[in-house]
Amino acid sequence: MNGILYGNKIKAAGLIVGLMVALIIMVLSVVLGYTNTSLKQAIEAYTAFNGSNEHLIIQLSRVPRSLVGMAVGISLGIAGVLMQALTRNPIASPDIFGVNAGAGFFIVFGVTFLGISSIQQFMWIGFLGAAVAAGLAYALGSAGQGGLTPVKLTLAGAVMAALFASLTQGMLVTNEKALDEVLFWLAGSVEGRKLSMLATVLPALVIAWFISLLLSRQLNAFALGEDVAISLGQKTVVFKLAAALMVIILAGGSVAIAGPISFIGIVVPHFARYLVGNDHRWIVPYSAIIGGIMLVMADIGARYIIMPEEAPVGVVTALIGTPFFIYIVRKGIFQK
Repeated sequence: MNGILYGNKIKAAGLIVGLMVALIIMVLSVVLGYTNTSLKQAIEAYTAFNGSNEHLIIQLSRVPRSLVGMAVGISLGIAGVLMQALTRNPIASPDIFGVNAGAGFFIVFGVTFLGISSIQQFMWIGFLGAAVAAGLAYALGSAGQGGLTPVKLTLAGAVMAALFASLTQGMLVTNEKALDEVLFWLAGSVEGRKLSMLATVLPALVIAWFISLLLSRQLNAFALGEDVAISLGQKTVVFKLAAALMVIILAGGSVAIAGPISFIGIVVPHFARYLVGNDHRWIVPYSAIIGGIMLVMADIGARYIIMPEEAPVGVVTALIGTPFFIYIVRKGIFQK
């Protein structure tokens, strides 16, 4: 599909509209929830703070979770684009290929056996887990006759996801303390996250966003085939390593702060391609904006599903993403 937006000016205007929508959604995230607040109260929480319950909720809960949700959604959206382009697999994403599960397993392992508790430690061990899971999935998918194919890589990723998920559950069964600390986090959630937690991972995420944008032109050449990319002078080995490193940073950082949130990385790139076609110079920024909007909207919805309690945002993204995933599989796109 060539997309429904044509011309660079229209696509640029679409980005501006997307940024405005993202800002509106973030404002709604700040004012909506079990405790009703208003835009006026949100502004006064920073300009005329009076210590009221509403002002405390806005400062300590609503604003941080809105910013965390936007940052994680941007990261997962871009990670999905990179993975789908690298593997030429339209259902590639950090959760399908076991990257999120690997990061989650390493973090639970650290909590259970190493006693880690800080977000800084979560971040580094999450990066390591994401890298190990991605490497194992790639190696397993490349084994055997025919080398690496989209179907083999998908199956290898599913195996890695199931393996790490099973190991994680096994550790939690034997350690009630770890279960209490990470159960809600493992479902994927931005509730209760603090700005200090975001500040820890944000520099790495921002760098990965910027580098991913720089790689977008090379993604176009690589999408034509590795042989074509080489003939155009692309150093494909260096490119693939750089793109894979960005996926590890984006997925590992997201899991460290919000847990393994599923389906954002699958769904978002397809929406972006529908809007702007197959030019990754536009797909990457569009996916970033759509990913942020989708995750923050899912978080708003998670507040109302079982009110007065809150559902993990990962549950809502799964409800959104599962029908889309089934649609892709039924069309047989990934078998190309």
